[in-house]
Amino acid sequence: MDVTLFDFDLPEDRIALRPASPRDSARMLVVHGDGRLEHRLVRDLPDYLHSGDAMVVNDTRVIAARLHGHRMREAGPAKIEILLHRRLSPSRYAVLARPARKLAEGDALVFGPLKATVAARGGEGHAEIEFALSGAALDAAIAAQGEMPLPPYIAGKRKPDARDAADYQTTFARLEGSVAAPTAGLHFTPELLAKLEGAGVSREAVTLHVGLGTFLPVTASDTAAHHMHSEFAMLAAPAAARLTAARAKGGRIVAVGTTSLRTLESAAEPDGSLAALESETGIFITPGYRFRAVDVLLTNFHLPRSTLFMLVSAFMGLAVMKRAYAEAVAHDYRFYSYGDACLLLPRS
Repeated sequence: MDVTLFDFDLPEDRIALRPASPRDSARMLVVHGDGRLEHRLVRDLPDYLHSGDAMVVNDTRVIAARLHGHRMREAGPAKIEILLHRRLSPSRYAVLARPARKLAEGDALVFGPLKATVAARGGEGHAEIEFALSGAALDAAIAAQGEMPLPPYIAGKRKPDARDAADYQTTFARLEGSVAAPTAGLHFTPELLAKLEGAGVSREAVTLHVGLGTFLPVTASDTAAHHMHSEFAMLAAPAAARLTAARAKGGRIVAVGTTSLRTLESAAEPDGSLAALESETGIFITPGYRFRAVDVLLTNFHLPRSTLFMLVSAFMGLAVMKRAYAEAVAHDYRFYSYGDACLLLPRS
């Protein structure tokens, strides 16, 4: 499909730089399959879910993936910034380096007390670096030296600070490995979760470690030419069995965020049942895709021409989503990671 079909006008001032407080006070645009739109709040989510529905969240945890330091050579130190985006071993990461033009294999890198060596160079700023520490010791050093990797549309307007360390983690965050938050999960509070549980909505967790692809725009002119970066995804066998059973009893699978949806669709069998999953997934969902596992989606508002706007357009229809986004812009909804939410309820 022509990528320009997924373009829309978004004023600069609609980009949220801080989340709503409390989290569940964020606005929620409810989009029905027949095109109806409702303006609600995230705390109203229980009004749209039923006893027997199963809500699926992503329990990944964002690491302090951006490191600032120096490249050391005989000519003297030079500043360098790296973004850790994929762990390759207990001591090695794939990274995106800036500036990368003069980076060479064998270069020594220093990030405060944390030392590393460039193990391999790739194109377009990509490299592999080997740290002097490994395992839990490396994790602790990264947490101490690194900063929260806020998306460029936020980081370009303000520096990350101490608030982001809490604001940019979901209440479900458990397994470290992401360079970006699964942002639909940022809207939940203990009070909202208790209300959902009291309404008979069960909760399951998947893991998808959000990778570098989250920051990359679609540069191809046709969706067929776009390459999705793979990310690690996991759905445990017991959770898969419970979700399959819930759906067999008439409950709906409610994905919290596109990362949860992509994990579930990667784990889905042709009949819609779910199997255990622990592998890389590069699933790219565009209009024409037949959804097998997910019935309802709670998500944030996404960038024009992004793979995520393509995904929600596949879920609800491109015309419906363009109308919904135009409504959101007209009514001053807040966009992107710290922004408001969109509840997508397709026709049965």
